[in-house]
Amino acid sequence: MNDVTLAVHNLRKKIGRKEIIKGLNFELKKGEVFGFLGPNGAGKTTTIRMLTGLIKPTEGSISICGYDVRRDFTKAMEFLGCIVENPELYPFLSGWDNLVHFAGMLPSVTEKQIIETVSFVGLDERIHDKVKTYSLGMRQRLGIAQALLNRPKVLILDEPTNGLDPAGIREMREFIRGLAENEGLSVLVSSHLLSEIQLLCDRVAIMAKGEIIQIDSVENLLTRQEKLVWRVSPLTQAKEVLERFTDVEVDGSYLITPLEGDKAAQWNKALIEEGVAIYEMNRKIPVLEDLFLQLTGGGKI
Repeated sequence: MNDVTLAVHNLRKKIGRKEIIKGLNFELKKGEVFGFLGPNGAGKTTTIRMLTGLIKPTEGSISICGYDVRRDFTKAMEFLGCIVENPELYPFLSGWDNLVHFAGMLPSVTEKQIIETVSFVGLDERIHDKVKTYSLGMRQRLGIAQALLNRPKVLILDEPTNGLDPAGIREMREFIRGLAENEGLSVLVSSHLLSEIQLLCDRVAIMAKGEIIQIDSVENLLTRQEKLVWRVSPLTQAKEVLERFTDVEVDGSYLITPLEGDKAAQWNKALIEEGVAIYEMNRKIPVLEDLFLQLTGGGKI
């Protein structure tokens, strides 16, 4: 059984003579949360609009559960649910009436499916209240319920935690993880909250200037950038010794080197033989924000 639910190959978009999306290639697999990151103007929203059929690519292909979006648009969209930016809801209607209204636009959505979806997103007690009385988190849940009505295999969420307080962000994170782990959905999440992406996603694609510059699991991305932090004395002498083996940065009263397998023992021995006192030697794992700024050249997100 093929676990790939969304496949993007050589995706390009030109507006006039300017190419703003430059040959993207990536896949989503069943049951994974995939993070989409990039500074403003990187092309995230344009890419999401192409994935959801809102605009056409200039070149390349998008397939959802094996159906090409260009050739089999209607069939491909049957497997896709999405919220682009904020969920569009009717505030003067109840949550239930909103879902009934949207269900009428989809083929064969039964009342039983609506009831099950309401229960799934945890809105049973408030579904018959007017949406204008809902908190932002409840509106996000109702928007996700709307996106899940057709039982999609791929769910695209653009800034799902936007405007939520810390408790709401945590609740939404746990909810999205549950969709992937318990329901087997593939979830693509675009977000500017790097700490949330780090906690939420299995894999991350980092975009800059219309290209994907790095794509991997969060763990692999970060462990490749691990450092060793040394507290030593005298500092200048220790730096000279370590520079025989590797690159060295000075951060106040500390030295920072890359973490290169088991070479730390060799470097430690060389320092001791040169009479350097070693007070601390700590492994430092960077946060995704550090890696993002490094890869994008400090581009703002």
